Amino acid sequence: MRRSSRGRTASGKPNPVDVHVGARVRLRRTLLGLSQEKLGEAIGLTFQQVQKYERGANRIGASRLWDLGRVLDVPMAYFFDEMDDSTQRHSPMNIAQHPGEPPVQGTDTMSRRETLELVRAYYRIGDPGVRRRVFELTKTLAGIGEGAATADEATVQ
Repeated sequence: MRRSSRGRTASGKPNPVDVHVGARVRLRRTLLGLSQEKLGEAIGLTFQQVQKYERGANRIGASRLWDLGRVLDVPMAYFFDEMDDSTQRHSPMNIAQHPGEPPVQGTDTMSRRETLELVRAYYRIGDPGVRRRVFELTKTLAGIGEGAATADEATVQ
């Protein structure tokens, strides 16, 4: 008897699309300063279920995704924004048509805790002038100010 893969890869790893959607849930939850427990309470789940959604371990159904969008105050498209072509090609439909092991994406910079904490702290700066100076300072330190090489270019040189 053949068991359903439920959208997972051949090795049983979560589908990259589910991982991406989960990362977008985590990004928005963190930017709003919500804990997994508070988000779970808002949609009638345990924090463990929210963890599984955020890791992509469990797929998020359409009605649950709708609830998440309402609680997180984002349109449905938000969960699929910034999905790269490689991830898009690994939807369950495409896997069925083109079997093979899709690569699970590495850690996305935008979903790292450090990035999320930095963004939250940045937007807590009340004075727009100070916030702009912090922004320019950060770009200068990273070497991406006007006329400067990007961080990647600087590494290569």
